[in-house]
Amino acid sequence: MRMFGEEDEEGFCVCNKLSVPEPRQVEPVGRWYEAFCLRQRGRHHSHSRTSFHNSSGEHDGLEEVEDEDEDEDEVETGEEDADEVNYLKNLDPKLWKEQDHYRVLGLRETRYKASDSDIKKAYKRKVLLHHPDKRQAKRAVSEDDDYFTCITRAYEIVGNPVKRRAYDSVDPEFDSAIPSTNAHSRENFYETFDAVFFENSRWSVDQPVPQLGTNKSTFEEVDNFYSFWYDFDSWREFSYEDEDDKEKGENRDERRWIDKNNRVARKEKKKEEVARLRTLVDNAYACDPRIQRFKDEKKQEKEEQKRVRQEAARGKMEEEKRLREAEREEARRIKQQEDEEARAQAAVAKRQKDAQKKVLKKERKSLRSAVKDADYFVAADDDATRLANMEDVEMLCERLEMVELQALNETIAAGNAAAARDAFNEQVKKMRARIEKEKAELLAAERRDTKGGSTASTTRDKDWTEEEIQILIKAVNLFPAGTNQRWEVVANYINQHSTTNSDKNAKETLGMAKKLQKDDFVLKEDANKKAFEKFQQRSKAADTRTTPADESAPSARYETPAEMMGLNTSPWTTDEQKRLEQALKTYPSSTAERWDRIADAIPNRSKKDCIKRYKELAEMVKAKKAAQQAAAKSARS
Repeated sequence: MRMFGEEDEEGFCVCNKLSVPEPRQVEPVGRWYEAFCLRQRGRHHSHSRTSFHNSSGEHDGLEEVEDEDEDEDEVETGEEDADEVNYLKNLDPKLWKEQDHYRVLGLRETRYKASDSDIKKAYKRKVLLHHPDKRQAKRAVSEDDDYFTCITRAYEIVGNPVKRRAYDSVDPEFDSAIPSTNAHSRENFYETFDAVFFENSRWSVDQPVPQLGTNKSTFEEVDNFYSFWYDFDSWREFSYEDEDDKEKGENRDERRWIDKNNRVARKEKKKEEVARLRTLVDNAYACDPRIQRFKDEKKQEKEEQKRVRQEAARGKMEEEKRLREAEREEARRIKQQEDEEARAQAAVAKRQKDAQKKVLKKERKSLRSAVKDADYFVAADDDATRLANMEDVEMLCERLEMVELQALNETIAAGNAAAARDAFNEQVKKMRARIEKEKAELLAAERRDTKGGSTASTTRDKDWTEEEIQILIKAVNLFPAGTNQRWEVVANYINQHSTTNSDKNAKETLGMAKKLQKDDFVLKEDANKKAFEKFQQRSKAADTRTTPADESAPSARYETPAEMMGLNTSPWTTDEQKRLEQALKTYPSSTAERWDRIADAIPNRSKKDCIKRYKELAEMVKAKKAAQQAAAKSARS
């Protein structure tokens, strides 16, 4: 025994303590297993090669089977089932494609799950039991009809990975049935579909395959399962069922033709397989109770989210509404305050204006009274001058400002007749000069507007008769601002009511209306003159009126034919007009003694006055509608 640190014969030296030896079981493999077998048996075996041939010279047995790997004594033969023996003896070697190769080798139960080692052992067992050389009595049939050929054919196919894969694709024991979507499948979903999916999972290229799961599976697990199966990649192919073997073709073209037909048939079967798997997944999806539960949960979740959004939107709308109401209330308060201030200011301004009007009216009345008391500053028999001074008084009342009126009244009231007359004449002279200046400025402005077209303006003014101007003034008051197509309506009204066959358009009517607005004082002055002339004519007619004895003349009791008919010739006031309109609404046409009741509702107006006024209003409305219709018709044309 070597000491610690002492070198052995080979030069090795132990420099540390050795660990305690532990017993270990060693199993020989490979060439070490071969040596182990030789040592056990105590004898040497030479390598031999067993090969079986049929009468045609083809290989029907193992190629390069090494006897040293497994000895015949190491394969457990035992008793073979009588059904399996009968099955083998009834096989027809010529119909080898129709036989169950796994059953021939005794692997009916394990089938595609059998390992390569299981296949080799099963084949050797069959060889030991059924090889012609091993059987005690030889069959009376030829080797071509011997069922042992089916065993060697089965091993050729199952023992070759490529051929085995082709055979597994068309495994006769595989059940390709698909569960339907009936009530039984829905009630027993997991029991019905779990086994089917497990059987079909063998065809998947991707492994492992997701399982169907249980009722407690999560949404992610179920979604992953159906996503995998909807995108299922199958390695199954159908070359084993080819009708013809291309290697049997006599030439290249025939082999190509056979291969083409085989590929077409395989493609069609592959298409059917894909449709079968898709039907399986669709049926499972339709019957899966978890899918409906997930849909209900998703729907409930969406409804809850929708409810939350609606509540948030409702709260936001209510908040916005509250803010708008607050802003509106604030705006209303501010507007109300501004309106109150404006009304207060308007009331103050109105009171001041009314006070100024009263003072101005008083001053005008004082001027008229003072000049009248002074007999208009003329002699008693000078009526022409008196009339002119009367017109001048009215002109001064209309044109003079309050300060000028007060100064003139103070001068006249001073008592000096000469000074009063001079002040009056001086004021009249200034006013006439002012009027002439305004006329000149107006004429110059018109000339500038028409760019030297004064002749045309004068011509247009001459085209307007006094009757048309009066109708224009009436129409402007009848159709106020805001009337649709106002000036076309006014022009048509003038054309309809004029006796001179007038043909005015909207542009001419608008121009004359503007001119009348500018020349308002001149027109008033002309109107006053014409009114005074009519007054003189009526006075002369009254002086030369016939006596009451003449039946054709009016009675001395009445001044006009209207008064003779019992009519009130005074103009209708605003209050009387409102009372008439209200009475017409209160007493409709079906009311008995309608006009008597209407007349009772209006003081100082008789039944005839009310009827006449009603007719006048009706004519005005009728004329207004006719003018509007004519304007609309001309606009369309």
